[in-house]
Amino acid sequence: MKFYVATLFPEQVTTYLDTSITGRGMAKGAFSLECIQMRDFAPNNYGRIDDTIYGGGTGMMIRPEPVYGAYEKAVELCGGKKPHTVYMSPKGQVFNQAKAHELAKYDNLLIICGHYEGIDARVINEICDEEISIGDYVLTGGETAAIVVIDAVARLIPGVLPNEEAYTNESHTDGMLEAPQYTKPPVWHDKEVPEVLKNGNDAVIADYNRIAALVDTWHNRPDMLDKLNISESDWAKMLAFERGMC
Repeated sequence: MKFYVATLFPEQVTTYLDTSITGRGMAKGAFSLECIQMRDFAPNNYGRIDDTIYGGGTGMMIRPEPVYGAYEKAVELCGGKKPHTVYMSPKGQVFNQAKAHELAKYDNLLIICGHYEGIDARVINEICDEEISIGDYVLTGGETAAIVVIDAVARLIPGVLPNEEAYTNESHTDGMLEAPQYTKPPVWHDKEVPEVLKNGNDAVIADYNRIAALVDTWHNRPDMLDKLNISESDWAKMLAFERGMC
């Protein structure tokens, strides 16, 4: 998979993604990343890409020409084919694990990062396939949001993580949060690792972790429970877990 990022600050994107797991994934050739500097396509000789907003309002807005120029460059790098194009925007669909899996299916993904008061709506409407937000808040620029999306998508690409289980048994993959996990020592600050996790019975451990995950979701993200079909038996197990009877 190939990621392209249209940005004013390419070093902000590459500094993060060139390190740790994503950096190793790129080094192995599991995916690639190329940042396209929008200033290279400024409609003037001094690299200015913003201008005042029609209809009033404070701040400046990115003109359509540099964004479209970066898009055309991405198309060229994709061999003349249009990449799936995403604009990071607080007005977009909120990003989640399901969307990460959806985006991971594309061979080429172009992410456009806005700044200032955003990007001229005409170019967004012409080239973007969708707008995505990483939450209900506003950032100073789209680079941070683009990094989040690329990190979440890249780890689903074969060869980035050690094996598929590394991302199938975790929070949000099956609509709930991940169960609490533990490592050595078995006792720390008088707190013990649950005995059931040490008995080696895979079936019992799996059921324990499933109920523990449901309980954690119940406490921390009750809104997610509305989308789950929880049986009466599981509710009973969750209540028993709460009472410490498991």
